[in-house]
Amino acid sequence: MQEVAVFISNELGKVETIEVKAEQFNNLVSYVDKTSEQKLIAGLSEILPGSVFLAEEQTTEQAQGEWRWIVDPLDGTTNFLHQLPCFAISVGLEHNGEMVLGVVHEISRNESFYGWKNGGAYLNGKRIQVSQRKGLKEALISTGFPYHDFSRIEAYQKVSEYLMRNTRGIRRWGAAAVDLAYVACGRYDLFFEYHLQPWDVAAGGLLILEAGGQVSDFQGGKEKCWTGEEMLAGAPQVMAEIKGVFEEHFG
Repeated sequence: MQEVAVFISNELGKVETIEVKAEQFNNLVSYVDKTSEQKLIAGLSEILPGSVFLAEEQTTEQAQGEWRWIVDPLDGTTNFLHQLPCFAISVGLEHNGEMVLGVVHEISRNESFYGWKNGGAYLNGKRIQVSQRKGLKEALISTGFPYHDFSRIEAYQKVSEYLMRNTRGIRRWGAAAVDLAYVACGRYDLFFEYHLQPWDVAAGGLLILEAGGQVSDFQGGKEKCWTGEEMLAGAPQVMAEIKGVFEEHFG
């Protein structure tokens, strides 16, 4: 992963406009995404021969299997292309449908977040945990703005307004994997977003669980959070306080 991080760093500022493809409105991809993914797949295949992949850029066959890597080679592509300092590699490992390993490497700050099932979560070798702030009034919130699916914008705005009025504030980095890693180490107290993908949340969600936090969908269930359809994640005391607000507006 470090080799891929170096490659991405070396390409910063080199991508020309003509080399950027819009797969759909406001969803950009460049040769950096695809090359990074190919490098990751090659390396991960050596680590776990016979494993399969679910990868954002689909540079290899997308398959189901006992061991499956879930890969986002460059989370925060728009930040990277605009040379904004928040983009990461995200790799999760699933065993028979259950997340067992997660790594999020934030490239700008050279911060590696990693954890494994029942093994805890770590940042550059130091164990991390979710925040111990007492509740919503002390909480700093992270989110991702809707950028092409506005079907639930009214509910999103109502929840956002509630959080603006009842917390220390809301931040938006533009890289969900990093947001989740920051929840895991206590920098943020809560993260929410809808219409994500499995590679956005797989590694970060595992990190939060291993750091003592909780993940769910907006109704308190589990299935939709791991697909990325709805992700609500945070410290237990904050999750308990905000649960009813999400159920009211998104239920």
